Parts: sequence; structure tokens; C-alpha cells
Amino acid sequence: MLNYSEISGAFADPIVQTGLVAVVGAILTRLLLRDHPRRQLVGQLVFFLALSLLLVATGIIPYQPGPPGASNVQNLFIGLAKIIWWTSAAWSLISVVRVFLIFERRAREGRLLQDLIVGLIYVGAVLSVVAYVFDAPVGTLIATSGVVAVILGLALQSTLSDVFSGIALNLARPYGIGDWISLGNAIEGKVVETNWRATHLLTSANDLLIVPNSDLAKARLINLSSPEPSHGVTLTIRFQAATAPSAMVDVMRSVLLSSSMIQTSPEPSIQVTSLDADAVELELTFRVGDVALIGKAKTEIFDLTYRHAKAAGLPLAQPPGSYFTAASAPSAGSVELRTTQLRLLDAVPLFARLTEDEKETLATTMTHCTFRKGEVLVEQGRVQKSLMILRSGVAVVTRREDAIAEEAELARLAPGDFLGEGGLLTGAGELGTVTALTSVVVYEITQEGLAPLMRDRPSIVDELGSLLSRRTEAERSKFDQLHNGGQSKSVPRLTARIRHLFNL
Repeated sequence: MLNYSEISGAFADPIVQTGLVAVVGAILTRLLLRDHPRRQLVGQLVFFLALSLLLVATGIIPYQPGPPGASNVQNLFIGLAKIIWWTSAAWSLISVVRVFLIFERRAREGRLLQDLIVGLIYVGAVLSVVAYVFDAPVGTLIATSGVVAVILGLALQSTLSDVFSGIALNLARPYGIGDWISLGNAIEGKVVETNWRATHLLTSANDLLIVPNSDLAKARLINLSSPEPSHGVTLTIRFQAATAPSAMVDVMRSVLLSSSMIQTSPEPSIQVTSLDADAVELELTFRVGDVALIGKAKTEIFDLTYRHAKAAGLPLAQPPGSYFTAASAPSAGSVELRTTQLRLLDAVPLFARLTEDEKETLATTMTHCTFRKGEVLVEQGRVQKSLMILRSGVAVVTRREDAIAEEAELARLAPGDFLGEGGLLTGAGELGTVTALTSVVVYEITQEGLAPLMRDRPSIVDELGSLLSRRTEAERSKFDQLHNGGQSKSVPRLTARIRHLFNL
């Protein structure tokens, strides 16, 4: 049994002191700095360097057997020091590998290759401890483990195929986290995670699809987000063969010009793909900023196509192969029974709740005006005393801030859109300048024409105030995302201003 003098003598031994320093340093580095990754990285590297110098100073070489004349206590602390040194070396290497994750800005879900390197570092550290601390024959151990690996490999062929396919995909990097990919068999989704066995895709239906890596390695994969996020879209539109195709192309140019969802570069294209006695078929090709915007862009283009075609008098054709007879088509007389003014009032949300008699009364007060391309319809800040409804053409709304000398596009207006409602109903100035991008025809409603209707039915004020509040907030939101604009007015305040302006 050891007495006090033997214990104190052991602790005075430099080798024992080195082992104690290694144990205490490892504990402090891993526990005290656990919640501070950056400090832990620096502390780990400093501790590894200091431990290496301390071991060399005491004559302990981590990759060589210990001194033959060492006592049992010394051998114990030499073994502890070596184990901690190899473990610290592994942690330091792993920390360096993790640094590349920060520099490459790669998501945690996509670092399969990095995990593989970390695993190899740990295996190397364990084998080194076995060889240089316990003096075990590593060659025999590897040979024995090789036999076991063969047996496991035969039993886990499918899993190993996924693992090595994942490694190959990670090295080739045909896709990354956040990319949209298509597998060519109606499977399409956004990559949210890649691991040892499979790749996780989030589909457009918000379902999580897990595809084995071996299947991905064999599939004809299309990366919809590479080499750049923008994605091409093609739509087919059919019109009845009652107008020259060139006129249809002009209308579709206005449709594309009205869109705020598609990119202007490269320039969208329109091509006539077929012509027969029943229909003219046009193909629209354009790009959107991201594949996730395809659905919204298609919806906007279809809506604009309907509005521009309606304004230009272009009837849409039936789908190919459908049974279409003259009896099933709407007669020209039924269409002409409703005037242009009434059809415009039907399309404006501000007047959708009016009765038929009220609409007819308001339609008699409407006048039309034409603006050439590049002409300004309304200046920013001007109080517009009439509501202007676009009959045809395209206009753009832009806002300029003098303080920052920057101009932002707020919206594009197509047939059926309107402007000037703020000035007409509340006396407020226009949020932006409205400029004609093509020849534009508008119909105007003045305060004098609207006032008798509002006096006869005061409840319309509340309806107009609610709709105007939503419209004002939507127009302002895009500019306020870039600059700190003012808040939109509440419904009660707008309603009060309308009543005051019209003396209700």
C-alpha cells in the first residue's frame, strides 16, 4: 500500500505532472468552452500545441512506445497523456475540417463528405491509441476486421450501395441544398437534406420525398436551379381564327409587358406555332427568377391574357379535338348588349357590389381619354379628381424618393386596373407616377358623377373605404420593403375622409 511520501513523490514526477495537466486541460477545454464554438476551436488548438511541447520536454513521444524503465504509475500517466494527445489531435483536425464548412457556407444537411472525413480521423485516432498506447498488433486487428467487413458487406449490399452513391454524388455535386431537381419520372422537389443513405426532397405539395442515393445516382437528373436560379416557362394560348395572327402577337406582347412576375432579360418571345380554320395557336416563352415562382407566374399570365384579349375583342378558341358548334358560341349580339362602360364597372372591385341600375347611372357619366406611349397619366403626389379605368394598353407605376434619388417600380396596370381612387375618394395624392408603356385608353369617373350615387346609398361609403384600404396597403407594401414608408390608413379613417369629402 502506498504511503504519503510515495504519493507525494509520484506527483512530483514530471511524467505524472504531464499526465495530470493533459487530463485537466482536456476537461477544461471540452466543458468550459462547450457553449462557445469559436473560443473552443482556438482553445483546442492552443491546448494541443502546449501538450505537444510538454510531452516532448518530458521525453514522451506519442507515436513511440514508452520508456522501458518506467514504473507502473508512470506508465499509467504516460498512457493517459498519449490517449489525450491522440484524442486532442483528432479533435483539432476535426475542428479544422469544420472550418471549411463555414468558409464554403454549406448547410449542415449537405456535409456528407465532411462526415466521412471526420469518421476516418476518428478511426485513425483509435488505431493509433491501440498501437502506441496498448502495444497491440494493429495489422492483425485490421486483418480480422477485414473478414468481418466482408461478411457485413455481403449482408448490407443495398445500404452500402446507397452510402457509396451518396459519396459519389457529394463529390460530383450535381445539386446542392435548396436546389430544385427533377428525376424525369414526374418526381420533382427541392433538396432539403442529403445524408449517408438518401436525399430528402420537398415537393410542391409540401410532401417530404425520400429518394435512396443509389436511385439518384442511376437516374437522369435535371437540376432546375443550375447553372442559375432563373427558370424558363412555356405556355400555349389559342385564339379563334377571326383576326390576323400579327394582331394576336401584339396583344400577347402587351400581356408579357404587363407582367411583374417574369424577367425582362432574356427578352420573352412569342411564336405562332399553328394555324387552321378554327384557331391560331401561340407559344409564349419567358423566364422567372426561381422555379418556385412558376405557378404564380402562370396564374398572372393567364389572368392578363384573359383581360387583354377581352379588351382587344379576341375570343379564345376551344381546346384541340373538342366539339364546338356555332350554337354553343355566344352570339355577337349578346356581347354588344352590354356597353364598354358597364363591362369596365363589372371588372373594378370598387363597384362590383353596385346594383345594375346604379352601374347604368354611373356609366352615363364616364368619359374616355387616350394616352400615347411614354406619356404620363398621373404625376406622383398629384391629387387626382377622377377615377381612371384602363380600357386597353399597359401602364407602369413608379415612385421616386428625392432623399435617396432612387426610383422603384410599384406595379404594372393592365385592362381592368384603375388608378386615382385615393384622390377621388379621400383627396390623397398619388403614391407614384403612372406612365403609359403602350398606347393606353382609359375611362374616367369624376367626383361629380359619383357624388349623387353615394348620397342615394350612403352604405356604399363603408364598402369603398374597406376596399380602398386593402388596395392602398397592397400598393405601398412593395416600396416599403425597400424603404421605410408611412403606414396605410385604417378603414375607419378612410371612411371618415370619404364622408367629409362628399359632404355625407
